[in-house]
Amino acid sequence: MARRLDVTGADGVRLAAWDFTPGTAPQAGPGVLLLHGLMGHAAHWSPAISRLTEAAARPDASSHPHHRPRIVALDQRGHGHSAKPPAASFTREAYVADAAAAVEQLGLGPVTLIGHSMGALTAWQLAAERPELVHALVICDMRASALGAASQREWRDWFRRWPTPFPSLDAARRWFGEEDPWVERPRPARGAFFAEVMAEHPDGWRPVFDPEQMLTSRETWVHDAHWESLAQVRCPTLVVRGLDGELGRAEAQEMVRVLPHGAYAEIPDAGHLLHYEHPDAWREAVGPFLNGVLTS
Repeated sequence: MARRLDVTGADGVRLAAWDFTPGTAPQAGPGVLLLHGLMGHAAHWSPAISRLTEAAARPDASSHPHHRPRIVALDQRGHGHSAKPPAASFTREAYVADAAAAVEQLGLGPVTLIGHSMGALTAWQLAAERPELVHALVICDMRASALGAASQREWRDWFRRWPTPFPSLDAARRWFGEEDPWVERPRPARGAFFAEVMAEHPDGWRPVFDPEQMLTSRETWVHDAHWESLAQVRCPTLVVRGLDGELGRAEAQEMVRVLPHGAYAEIPDAGHLLHYEHPDAWREAVGPFLNGVLTS
């Protein structure tokens, strides 16, 4: 069971963090911070947490449990149990400052950052801007190229097609997993992913986040390329992609080339939600890298 921790983010925004550290591990010292993607929440890392705990353990962890690192996942602003400030607060600078606040206030530095999608961008921007806080980095299925205005329009149209409120949680799970026009074939894990971020209201089930705030968050990075900040990341970095995800192989390999200390891994059967949909394969992909950086 994760233990809730409170963090004060940029501009005083209240953030919820969740400590998944095994009970025998220390409550201070360098650790791992996980950053979910747009519309996600910290608990989306749960399927991978037990695998991550195993992968991140030092080789002698069985005889010396205190060598296990702390493992914390953050609900980023506007997501999960964290506060939802005015739309003007959903900037790249705010997301990065929030992650830095979590590292500093929870005593996790120098931290190993693991980010998915937008959370990966936040992670590498923090690594570029505050290298003293970051020991290593894992980028999960996030592009460095600009996606452009057309992409943002597609997302706005997609949000408008959501048949909210859903009459039941099962209806939400079915729509996102099967009926959503963006789904080419049934994806039960996708349905489960979105069902986790639905909350019941008198008229039915709605997302815990504000779709307009999600669009505002995306607007701050979708029009720009992020190669320059990627090149400024000096720590060991693993770029992980799902074979059917958003990040293409050629771009992922170019990201590895641009990174001063980059490495590459891919998960054959995974889509964008690689850590959630295939936690065992995700562990196999990131485990050797984590073992290396967490014992160095």
